[in-house]
Amino acid sequence: MLLLATDTSGKHGSITLAECGPGGECKILEVVPLTGGTFSAQLVPQIAALLAKHGFTKRDIGAFAVASGPGSFTGLRVGLAAIKALAEVLKKPIAAVSLLEAVAESSRSRGKTLAGLDAGRNEVYVAECEIRGTETQRISESLMTREQCFDSAGDATMVTPDQNLAEAARLKGLRTEVVEHPLSDAIARLGWRKILAGQTVSPEELEANYIRRSDAEIFARTIY
Repeated sequence: MLLLATDTSGKHGSITLAECGPGGECKILEVVPLTGGTFSAQLVPQIAALLAKHGFTKRDIGAFAVASGPGSFTGLRVGLAAIKALAEVLKKPIAAVSLLEAVAESSRSRGKTLAGLDAGRNEVYVAECEIRGTETQRISESLMTREQCFDSAGDATMVTPDQNLAEAARLKGLRTEVVEHPLSDAIARLGWRKILAGQTVSPEELEANYIRRSDAEIFARTIY
C-alpha cells in the first residue's frame, strides 16, 4: 500500500512516500524536506511533485500518517489541514503520530524512558514511556519545566534530539541518550503500525496535539 506521511511540527518539516506491506514493513521511496516558515505554500505542491516523480497520483495513496504534535501551532495546523482534505476526498485512513513517540522509538534504551523535546521558555515536552523489546508503551505526555522534568525522571533514561536539553539532564546526573530528530520517515513507519492495528482517525477526528496552550489562550484566560 502507498503511504504518504507528513511532519510540519517544527522549523524543518518533511514529506515521505513509502510502500508498506501487511507484515509491517515499509520501503521508504523518498523523503522530501520542507523549509520552515512557508509550509502553507510548499506542502500541497511538494506532495503533487513527489507523487508525480514516482509515477503516482493522489488516487494511488492508500493511507496517511501525520505528525500531530507537539510543535508549532501554525505548522501543525497547515499539515493537518492538508491531510484532512486529502483523506476526506480519497476516503482513506489516517494515523496520527506523536513526535514524542517517534523520539522514544528511536532510542536504544529499554525500560522506563522520558522522551523529551525542548519547548522553549525553560520548558520541555515530555512523554513517559516503557520500552520492552520492540514495543513502546506511551504512558503520558505533558509540558513541564526543566526542573520538574529532571526531578520526576527517577531512574528513567532521558531520550532527546536536543543537545542543550541532554547536557542539562547530564548535569543533573540523569542517564541520557541523544538521538536524531525524527523525520517523516519515522512518522511513516510508526503510522503504518498504527494503521495495521486499527488505530486510525477520520478527518473529522484528526486534531493537533499541542500539549501547550497558545499564547492567545493564555492571554485570554489572564484577562477573563
